[in-house]
Amino acid sequence: MTLSGFIAYSTALAVAAIIPGPQIVAIVAHALKSGYRRALWATAGMVVGDALYLISVLAGLAYIAETFSVLLIAIKWVGVAYLFWLAFRFWTARERLHVNDEDVDGEGRSAFVSGVLVTIGNPKSILFYISIVPTVLNIEDVTFWDGATLVFITAVVLSAAQFPFAIAGARARRSFQSPSTMRLFNRGAAVGLGGAAVSIAVRN
Repeated sequence: MTLSGFIAYSTALAVAAIIPGPQIVAIVAHALKSGYRRALWATAGMVVGDALYLISVLAGLAYIAETFSVLLIAIKWVGVAYLFWLAFRFWTARERLHVNDEDVDGEGRSAFVSGVLVTIGNPKSILFYISIVPTVLNIEDVTFWDGATLVFITAVVLSAAQFPFAIAGARARRSFQSPSTMRLFNRGAAVGLGGAAVSIAVRN
């Protein structure tokens, strides 16, 4: 795997990680209800959930590549279309970020488990990895170290992207519920996703 591939993967993952969705809602909810420490436990659980998805995709795609190379090309364009769809969705979104305090009961261990379940229960997570991994990694020549490096990058990028939400959520509720703030946030994410889609589309 090349350095440009690692950078492209990290960029796409970072943009996807900060888009308001079930995972961000859960992190902010934990922070608002119980402080940033439990939110960090939830974040750790989400990282584990994403790592499990990534490992399963690597294993599955390695098998697929042996006989279905054309399918990988199709997956690439599905990924491009998916990213453009997300960009459109968040550019036009106007809703606020709602927080449900009932989802944050329990200690750090329960927060960790809930983080894993939020990720596994979100179909967009597995679709992201299915779409992106073939564009940055030659599945036919994947090695253990390629996979291990991707898992490490995933853990670092997700933790860095989601940590600010835990801190900010513990300090300021109104900032995340302001329609104007969320509109700017959504449109910034839309631009990032559109750029990532274009980058993937022009890759060989």
